[in-house]
Amino acid sequence: MTTPVMITTWPFGLPACVAGYSRLLDGDTALNAIEIAANLTEDDPEVMSVGTGGLPNAEGVIELDAIIMDGATHAVGAVAALTDTARPISVARRVMERTPHVMLAGQNAVRFARREGFPYADLNTEASRRRWEEWKASRSAAEVAHFDETDASASSSALTPDDHDTIGLCALDRNGNLAAGCTTSGMAWKVPGRVGDSPIIGAGLYVDNEIGAAAATGHGDEMMKALLCYRVVMLMGEGRSAEDACIEALRYMMRKRPPEKFGNYGAGIIALRKDGTYGAAGTLSGFRAPDRRWTWAVAGPNTPELCEGIYVAADSIVSKLNE
Repeated sequence: MTTPVMITTWPFGLPACVAGYSRLLDGDTALNAIEIAANLTEDDPEVMSVGTGGLPNAEGVIELDAIIMDGATHAVGAVAALTDTARPISVARRVMERTPHVMLAGQNAVRFARREGFPYADLNTEASRRRWEEWKASRSAAEVAHFDETDASASSSALTPDDHDTIGLCALDRNGNLAAGCTTSGMAWKVPGRVGDSPIIGAGLYVDNEIGAAAATGHGDEMMKALLCYRVVMLMGEGRSAEDACIEALRYMMRKRPPEKFGNYGAGIIALRKDGTYGAAGTLSGFRAPDRRWTWAVAGPNTPELCEGIYVAADSIVSKLNE
């Protein structure tokens, strides 16, 4: 029997990590552990970048993206721009199990969710509405509409560095099977209909049951361009450690899209190998001490714990940020 392991992104992912690991210890599948753990974060209104209470788009509407992948069957389900529906990763799993497709989007994803018994849910909270009203009041009408901007650089100036922190999750169960998930409300104040990396197979996550799993968080518009998670898993398949694979994938992305040229974006990746070893890395750009560190959670035989780093630049690696 394999020793179970669970890893998640961000400090707010620690409770989910613990909950998922508990299910793994009880003999549950990696796929079930991912869904149950992700639901915990999706239902937490204090997490303003995932699920209920997430920060909305430019029009004040919360649009959710989610994906789940089962290593045992190499099946995937995803939803994009899902509105008025809680627990999007569970809807994504239904897409995987009840349709011949990988992804449903927008209002047709909502229609599918209702058919599957997911009720209407008001995803906004008092806090998320207040944050959007404050943002809207500080912007011009064109910036709020976004589509009225004709210059892409001008449109991007309407965005702020507010929460865009996906929870990514990877799990290894007692039977040696892997699974992964991502769920997010995406970038705050985004253009309506914008979909980031999270629900995109190979970008937001990837699983090969013979090799390992990876999940990502950060500025998805950049991470999609490098298919980061697919690259991480393939590097692990070449014999790299989980940490080294994350480092090399980030370096590839930064060679193609230098942060100093394309907006000092941030990206972080967690990875879990078939043998139960794990690692993570994030870009040095996009993170700062003391309030925004690249932090991730792991639960295993001698854990749970929060870990920081590794931070990667084009020509250096830093284990931790300075205080």
